[in-house]
Amino acid sequence: MNTLVCLEPGQFAYQQKPHPIAQPGEALIRIRRIGICGTDLHAFQGTQPFFSYPRVLGHELAGELLDAGGAEGFAVGEAVTFIPYFNCGHCIACRRGLPNCCASIRVFGVHMDGGMTDVVAVPADKLVHGEGLSFDELALVEPLAIGAHGVRRAAVEPGEFVLVVGAGPIGLGVMEFSRIAGAHVIALDINEQRLAFCREKLGVAHTVSALAPNVEEQLRAITNGDMPTVVIDATGSQKAILGAFPYLAPGGRFVLVGLQKGDISFSHPEFHKREATLMSSRNATRADFEHVIQCMKQGLVQPTTYITHRVQFAAVKDEFESWLDPANGVIKAMVELA
Repeated sequence: MNTLVCLEPGQFAYQQKPHPIAQPGEALIRIRRIGICGTDLHAFQGTQPFFSYPRVLGHELAGELLDAGGAEGFAVGEAVTFIPYFNCGHCIACRRGLPNCCASIRVFGVHMDGGMTDVVAVPADKLVHGEGLSFDELALVEPLAIGAHGVRRAAVEPGEFVLVVGAGPIGLGVMEFSRIAGAHVIALDINEQRLAFCREKLGVAHTVSALAPNVEEQLRAITNGDMPTVVIDATGSQKAILGAFPYLAPGGRFVLVGLQKGDISFSHPEFHKREATLMSSRNATRADFEHVIQCMKQGLVQPTTYITHRVQFAAVKDEFESWLDPANGVIKAMVELA
Protein backbone atom coordinates (compact mmCIF):
# COMPACT_ATOMS: atom_id res chain seq x y z
CA MET A 1 0.00 0.00 0.00
CA ASN A 2 1.13 3.53 -0.71
CA THR A 3 1.60 5.26 2.67
CA LEU A 4 2.71 8.79 3.54
CA VAL A 5 5.02 8.80 6.56
CA CYS A 6 6.11 11.85 8.58
CA LEU A 7 9.71 10.77 9.23
CA GLU A 8 10.48 13.75 11.45
CA PRO A 9 9.24 17.32 11.76
CA GLY A 10 9.23 18.90 8.31
CA GLN A 11 9.89 15.70 6.37
CA PHE A 12 7.44 13.40 4.57
CA ALA A 13 8.12 10.33 2.46
CA TYR A 14 5.90 7.90 0.55
CA GLN A 15 6.60 4.29 1.49
CA GLN A 16 5.12 0.95 0.51
CA LYS A 17 3.52 -0.84 3.46
CA PRO A 18 1.90 -4.31 3.60
CA HIS A 19 -1.88 -4.55 3.39
CA PRO A 20 -3.26 -4.91 6.95
CA ILE A 21 -4.68 -8.25 8.01
CA ALA A 22 -7.70 -7.84 10.26
CA GLN A 23 -7.35 -9.44 13.66
CA PRO A 24 -10.41 -10.73 15.54
CA GLY A 25 -12.66 -7.77 16.33
CA GLU A 26 -11.05 -5.52 13.73
CA ALA A 27 -12.68 -3.96 10.67
CA LEU A 28 -10.96 -3.03 7.41
CA ILE A 29 -11.70 0.28 5.69
CA ARG A 30 -10.53 1.46 2.27
CA ILE A 31 -9.76 5.14 2.81
CA ARG A 32 -11.50 7.58 0.44
CA ARG A 33 -11.07 10.93 2.21
CA ILE A 34 -8.57 12.35 4.69
CA GLY A 35 -9.21 15.69 6.34
CA ILE A 36 -6.11 17.61 7.37
CA CYS A 37 -6.40 18.95 10.90
CA GLY A 38 -4.40 21.10 13.28
CA THR A 39 -2.91 18.00 14.90
CA ASP A 40 -1.44 16.96 11.55
CA LEU A 41 -0.06 20.44 10.92
CA HIS A 42 1.41 20.70 14.41
CA ALA A 43 2.96 17.24 14.08
CA PHE A 44 4.64 18.33 10.85
CA GLN A 45 5.92 21.44 12.64
CA GLY A 46 7.12 19.40 15.64
CA THR A 47 4.91 21.26 18.12
CA GLN A 48 2.33 18.56 18.86
CA PRO A 49 2.37 17.10 22.41
CA PHE A 50 2.21 13.32 22.94
CA PHE A 51 3.97 12.70 19.62
CA SER A 52 6.84 10.55 18.36
CA TYR A 53 8.34 9.92 14.92
CA PRO A 54 8.20 8.38 12.40
CA ARG A 55 4.41 8.50 12.27
CA VAL A 56 1.66 8.02 9.71
CA LEU A 57 -0.71 10.93 10.26
CA GLY A 58 -4.43 11.18 9.61
CA HIS A 59 -7.49 10.63 11.81
CA GLU A 60 -10.25 12.62 10.05
CA LEU A 61 -11.23 9.74 7.80
CA ALA A 62 -13.99 8.31 5.67
CA GLY A 63 -14.00 5.22 3.52
CA GLU A 64 -15.58 2.09 2.20
CA LEU A 65 -16.04 -0.84 4.56
CA LEU A 66 -14.16 -3.91 3.31
CA ASP A 67 -14.65 -6.12 6.38
CA ALA A 68 -17.03 -5.34 9.26
CA GLY A 69 -15.03 -7.43 11.72
CA GLY A 70 -18.19 -8.88 13.19
CA ALA A 71 -19.79 -5.51 13.96
CA GLU A 72 -23.55 -5.98 13.87
CA GLY A 73 -25.61 -3.96 11.42
CA PHE A 74 -22.70 -3.01 9.15
CA ALA A 75 -22.50 -4.14 5.52
CA VAL A 76 -19.45 -4.57 3.32
CA GLY A 77 -19.30 -1.71 0.83
CA GLU A 78 -21.08 0.90 2.91
CA ALA A 79 -19.58 4.33 3.53
CA VAL A 80 -18.36 4.70 7.10
CA THR A 81 -16.24 6.74 9.42
CA PHE A 82 -14.98 5.67 12.85
CA ILE A 83 -14.11 7.01 16.28
CA PRO A 84 -10.29 7.26 16.22
CA TYR A 85 -9.78 7.20 20.00
CA PHE A 86 -9.02 3.66 21.14
CA ASN A 87 -9.62 3.20 24.86
CA CYS A 88 -8.74 0.38 27.27
CA GLY A 89 -12.26 -0.21 28.60
CA HIS A 90 -11.29 -0.80 32.23
CA CYS A 91 -9.56 2.30 33.67
CA ILE A 92 -11.38 4.78 35.92
CA ALA A 93 -12.29 7.02 32.98
CA CYS A 94 -13.67 4.14 30.90
CA ARG A 95 -15.61 2.76 33.85
CA ARG A 96 -17.21 6.17 34.32
CA GLY A 97 -18.26 6.43 30.66
CA LEU A 98 -15.42 8.75 29.63
CA PRO A 99 -13.54 6.74 26.98
CA ASN A 100 -12.40 9.98 25.32
CA CYS A 101 -9.96 10.57 28.21
CA CYS A 102 -8.99 6.95 28.91
CA ALA A 103 -5.82 6.69 31.00
CA SER A 104 -4.25 4.51 28.29
CA ILE A 105 -5.84 6.10 25.23
CA ARG A 106 -4.30 5.57 21.82
CA VAL A 107 -5.41 8.11 19.24
CA PHE A 108 -5.22 6.95 15.63
CA GLY A 109 -2.64 9.04 13.78
CA VAL A 110 -1.17 10.44 17.01
CA HIS A 111 -0.07 7.67 19.38
CA MET A 112 -0.15 5.09 16.59
CA ASP A 113 0.00 5.15 12.81
CA GLY A 114 -3.03 6.69 11.17
CA GLY A 115 -4.93 6.88 7.93
CA MET A 116 -2.66 8.41 5.29
CA THR A 117 -2.66 5.12 3.43
CA ASP A 118 -4.92 2.93 1.29
CA VAL A 119 -6.49 0.56 3.85
CA VAL A 120 -6.63 0.64 7.65
CA ALA A 121 -7.59 -1.86 10.33
CA VAL A 122 -9.53 -0.45 13.30
CA PRO A 123 -11.51 -1.87 16.21
CA ALA A 124 -14.88 -2.88 14.82
CA ASP A 125 -16.67 -1.38 17.82
CA LYS A 126 -15.45 2.08 16.73
CA LEU A 127 -17.27 1.99 13.38
CA VAL A 128 -19.85 4.70 12.69
CA HIS A 129 -22.57 4.35 10.03
CA GLY A 130 -22.43 6.80 7.14
CA GLU A 131 -26.19 7.47 7.34
CA GLY A 132 -26.26 8.41 3.65
CA LEU A 133 -23.69 11.19 4.03
CA SER A 134 -20.94 11.73 1.45
CA PHE A 135 -17.30 10.81 2.01
CA ASP A 136 -16.51 14.53 2.33
CA GLU A 137 -19.12 14.95 5.06
CA LEU A 138 -18.07 11.81 6.91
CA ALA A 139 -14.44 12.90 7.01
CA LEU A 140 -15.56 16.06 8.80
CA VAL A 141 -17.62 14.33 11.48
CA GLU A 142 -14.63 13.86 13.79
CA PRO A 143 -13.43 17.49 13.92
CA LEU A 144 -17.00 18.69 14.32
CA ALA A 145 -17.51 16.16 17.12
CA ILE A 146 -14.56 17.71 18.96
CA GLY A 147 -16.31 21.08 18.75
CA ALA A 148 -19.63 19.56 19.81
CA HIS A 149 -17.95 17.90 22.79
CA GLY A 150 -16.41 21.20 23.90
CA VAL A 151 -19.81 22.86 23.77
CA ARG A 152 -21.31 20.00 25.77
CA ARG A 153 -18.52 20.32 28.35
CA ALA A 154 -19.35 24.01 28.68
CA ALA A 155 -23.04 23.19 29.14
CA VAL A 156 -23.92 26.06 26.82
CA GLU A 157 -27.43 27.41 27.40
CA PRO A 158 -29.76 29.34 25.08
CA GLY A 159 -29.16 33.08 25.14
CA GLU A 160 -25.61 32.92 26.51
CA PHE A 161 -22.75 34.79 24.91
CA VAL A 162 -20.04 32.30 23.93
CA LEU A 163 -16.62 33.66 22.97
CA VAL A 164 -14.76 31.25 20.68
CA VAL A 165 -11.05 31.99 20.55
CA GLY A 166 -9.69 30.71 17.25
CA ALA A 167 -11.52 30.47 13.93
CA GLY A 168 -9.79 27.40 12.56
CA PRO A 169 -11.74 24.21 11.74
CA ILE A 170 -12.17 23.18 15.39
CA GLY A 171 -13.20 26.70 16.38
CA LEU A 172 -15.72 26.77 13.54
CA GLY A 173 -17.23 23.56 14.88
CA VAL A 174 -17.43 25.08 18.35
CA MET A 175 -19.22 28.09 16.85
CA GLU A 176 -21.68 25.92 14.92
CA PHE A 177 -22.68 23.81 17.90
CA SER A 178 -22.83 26.82 20.21
CA ARG A 179 -25.28 28.32 17.73
CA ILE A 180 -27.26 25.07 17.60
CA ALA A 181 -27.38 25.16 21.43
CA GLY A 182 -29.01 28.59 21.18
CA ALA A 183 -26.06 30.79 22.13
CA HIS A 184 -24.95 34.15 20.76
CA VAL A 185 -21.52 33.45 19.23
CA ILE A 186 -18.53 35.80 19.23
CA ALA A 187 -15.52 34.84 17.11
CA LEU A 188 -12.06 36.08 18.11
CA ASP A 189 -9.04 35.57 15.86
CA ILE A 190 -5.95 37.36 14.57
CA ASN A 191 -6.71 36.40 10.96
CA GLU A 192 -9.13 38.75 9.19
CA GLN A 193 -9.76 36.23 6.42
CA ARG A 194 -11.02 33.71 8.92
CA LEU A 195 -13.19 36.27 10.68
CA ALA A 196 -14.69 37.17 7.29
CA PHE A 197 -15.35 33.45 6.72
CA CYS A 198 -17.22 33.31 10.04
CA ARG A 199 -19.42 36.22 9.04
CA GLU A 200 -20.05 35.24 5.43
CA LYS A 201 -20.26 31.44 5.59
CA LEU A 202 -21.41 30.71 9.15
CA GLY A 203 -23.48 33.82 9.79
CA VAL A 204 -21.59 34.71 12.98
CA ALA A 205 -22.91 38.13 13.96
CA HIS A 206 -20.05 39.18 16.21
CA THR A 207 -16.41 38.97 15.16
CA VAL A 208 -13.48 40.65 16.91
CA SER A 209 -9.85 40.91 15.87
CA ALA A 210 -7.54 39.71 18.63
CA LEU A 211 -5.05 42.32 17.41
CA ALA A 212 -7.37 45.22 18.16
CA PRO A 213 -6.27 47.47 21.04
CA ASN A 214 -9.73 47.44 22.62
CA VAL A 215 -10.82 43.78 22.59
CA GLU A 216 -12.27 43.90 26.10
CA GLU A 217 -14.16 47.09 25.31
CA GLN A 218 -15.67 45.49 22.19
CA LEU A 219 -16.70 42.41 24.14
CA ARG A 220 -18.40 44.53 26.79
CA ALA A 221 -20.31 46.38 24.11
CA ILE A 222 -21.45 43.15 22.43
CA THR A 223 -22.54 41.57 25.73
CA ASN A 224 -24.28 44.66 27.09
CA GLY A 225 -21.53 45.13 29.65
CA ASP A 226 -21.65 41.58 31.02
CA MET A 227 -18.75 39.84 29.17
CA PRO A 228 -19.13 36.28 27.82
CA THR A 229 -20.32 33.63 30.27
CA VAL A 230 -18.48 30.99 28.23
CA VAL A 231 -15.01 31.25 26.70
CA ILE A 232 -13.81 28.31 24.59
CA ASP A 233 -10.25 28.24 23.32
CA ALA A 234 -9.68 26.41 20.04
CA THR A 235 -6.22 27.78 19.24
CA GLY A 236 -3.77 25.71 21.23
CA SER A 237 -1.81 28.94 21.57
CA GLN A 238 -0.43 29.73 25.01
CA LYS A 239 -0.60 33.46 24.29
CA ALA A 240 -4.24 33.24 23.22
CA ILE A 241 -5.22 31.11 26.21
CA LEU A 242 -3.54 33.36 28.77
CA GLY A 243 -4.94 36.46 27.11
CA ALA A 244 -8.53 35.22 27.26
CA PHE A 245 -8.90 34.91 31.04
CA PRO A 246 -9.88 38.59 31.48
CA TYR A 247 -12.71 38.13 28.97
CA LEU A 248 -14.66 35.77 31.22
CA ALA A 249 -17.80 36.99 33.00
CA PRO A 250 -18.37 36.34 36.72
CA GLY A 251 -19.58 32.78 37.18
CA GLY A 252 -18.30 31.90 33.72
CA ARG A 253 -16.77 28.74 32.27
CA PHE A 254 -13.48 28.61 30.39
CA VAL A 255 -13.05 25.47 28.29
CA LEU A 256 -9.73 24.51 26.71
CA VAL A 257 -10.27 22.53 23.54
CA GLY A 258 -6.93 23.59 22.05
CA LEU A 259 -3.76 22.00 23.40
CA GLN A 260 -0.28 23.45 23.82
CA LYS A 261 2.93 22.24 25.44
CA GLY A 262 3.56 24.94 28.03
CA ASP A 263 2.19 25.93 31.41
CA ILE A 264 -0.92 28.00 32.05
CA SER A 265 -0.81 30.77 34.65
CA PHE A 266 -3.35 33.40 35.60
CA SER A 267 -4.22 35.79 38.39
CA HIS A 268 -5.76 33.73 41.16
CA PRO A 269 -7.59 36.72 42.72
CA GLU A 270 -9.13 37.69 39.37
CA PHE A 271 -10.18 34.10 38.64
CA HIS A 272 -11.35 33.49 42.21
CA LYS A 273 -13.50 36.58 42.47
CA ARG A 274 -15.38 35.46 39.37
CA GLU A 275 -16.03 32.02 40.90
CA ALA A 276 -15.05 30.83 37.44
CA THR A 277 -14.67 27.28 36.16
CA LEU A 278 -11.69 26.09 34.12
CA MET A 279 -11.91 22.78 32.31
CA SER A 280 -10.38 20.88 29.43
CA SER A 281 -12.21 19.13 26.61
CA ARG A 282 -10.49 16.13 25.07
CA ASN A 283 -11.53 14.30 21.91
CA ALA A 284 -15.22 13.30 21.70
CA THR A 285 -17.61 10.44 22.45
CA ARG A 286 -19.93 8.35 20.32
CA ALA A 287 -22.80 10.56 21.51
CA ASP A 288 -21.00 13.56 20.03
CA PHE A 289 -20.43 11.75 16.72
CA GLU A 290 -24.10 10.82 16.55
CA HIS A 291 -25.16 14.38 17.40
CA VAL A 292 -22.98 15.75 14.60
CA ILE A 293 -24.33 13.28 12.05
CA GLN A 294 -27.94 14.06 12.96
CA CYS A 295 -27.26 17.81 12.69
CA MET A 296 -25.70 17.25 9.25
CA LYS A 297 -28.70 15.21 8.11
CA GLN A 298 -31.07 17.94 9.32
CA GLY A 299 -29.11 20.61 7.46
CA LEU A 300 -28.14 22.43 10.66
CA VAL A 301 -24.47 22.18 9.69
CA GLN A 302 -23.04 22.45 6.17
CA PRO A 303 -19.59 20.90 6.66
CA THR A 304 -18.44 20.98 3.05
CA THR A 305 -18.45 24.79 3.32
CA TYR A 306 -15.21 24.42 5.28
CA ILE A 307 -13.34 22.67 2.44
CA THR A 308 -11.17 25.31 0.80
CA HIS A 309 -8.45 23.08 -0.68
CA ARG A 310 -8.54 19.67 -2.37
CA VAL A 311 -5.63 17.47 -3.34
CA GLN A 312 -5.03 13.95 -4.56
CA PHE A 313 -3.12 11.68 -2.18
CA ALA A 314 -0.05 11.56 -4.43
CA ALA A 315 0.34 15.35 -4.12
CA VAL A 316 0.07 15.68 -0.33
CA LYS A 317 3.84 15.54 0.25
CA ASP A 318 4.41 18.54 -2.02
CA GLU A 319 1.36 20.55 -0.95
CA PHE A 320 1.34 19.99 2.82
CA GLU A 321 3.79 22.69 3.91
CA SER A 322 1.86 25.35 1.97
CA TRP A 323 -1.17 24.73 4.22
CA LEU A 324 0.81 26.18 7.15
CA ASP A 325 0.91 29.62 5.53
CA PRO A 326 -2.08 31.75 6.64
CA ALA A 327 -1.79 33.70 3.38
CA ASN A 328 -3.08 30.66 1.51
CA GLY A 329 -6.45 30.91 3.28
CA VAL A 330 -6.74 27.26 4.24
CA ILE A 331 -9.74 26.41 6.37
CA LYS A 332 -9.91 22.69 5.62
CA ALA A 333 -7.76 20.74 3.17
CA MET A 334 -9.34 17.51 1.96
CA VAL A 335 -7.29 14.63 0.52
CA GLU A 336 -8.96 12.39 -2.03
CA LEU A 337 -8.12 8.75 -2.71
CA ALA A 338 -9.59 6.95 -5.70
